[in-house]
Amino acid sequence: MAIDSNAIARAAELLRDAKASGQFIAPLRDTFPGLDADDAYAIQNHNTQLKLRSGARIVGAKIGLTSPAVQKQLGVDTPDYGLLFDDMGFGEGLPIPMAGLQQPKVEAEVGFVLGRDLDLPNPTIIDVINAIDYALPALEIVGSRIAGWNIKLVDTVADNASSSAFVVGGSPKKLGELDLRGCKMAMDRDGEVVSTGIGAACLGHPLNATLWLAKTMVRVGAPLKAGYLVLSGALGPMATVEAGKTYTARIDGLGSVSASFDLK
Repeated sequence: MAIDSNAIARAAELLRDAKASGQFIAPLRDTFPGLDADDAYAIQNHNTQLKLRSGARIVGAKIGLTSPAVQKQLGVDTPDYGLLFDDMGFGEGLPIPMAGLQQPKVEAEVGFVLGRDLDLPNPTIIDVINAIDYALPALEIVGSRIAGWNIKLVDTVADNASSSAFVVGGSPKKLGELDLRGCKMAMDRDGEVVSTGIGAACLGHPLNATLWLAKTMVRVGAPLKAGYLVLSGALGPMATVEAGKTYTARIDGLGSVSASFDLK
């Protein structure tokens, strides 16, 4: 690690303050020169532990940077991860308050719900398939506490992989019913298409991304648990959220999921 524990605590505090106030901050990589990926995950974990002590509950995890184009943009060759908490989930048809979001964007993903723990050493793709109970269409609302989304890897990792909220569809499907590599996705904003994509855009297959996450979480000592939701990564470009609008993603075989946003 390149920065000390005091700097990690200070960086975590800056992110919390930005979220609470809506006053977004300069990139952490500029404020804390030498900040590396291990430091960034330590910052993320610092805020995770504070949330847990305040009564929050982890309900899953998200995978970010699954697109080769986005990886190239940020100068990395690996995905990243963040955690999902119980206060981040919203129901379809219920307005999501804009006041609780920071520079929000929305992206369509395949969500997996686990039926068993993924705590084996070095899990395989077969272990992942056996652990998944069902799949759901999902919308992840990402956000950034960094001004203008001026992020590199360490900035987004520290910021819990730029996560904010999520909505999942209510019609679960078993893996055997789906072609997750070839499935097409289209997302619209009140009827206007704003993003299209395909399952293969997510590390070649959404299960590949989930395997990466399973291995990573075992390695860091926080394996994925039964009942967790895994957001496996974007199937197409993210779209900027506009207040008062509804975003609907349709994924072949999985059906549709919608997120509606309040005016304030």
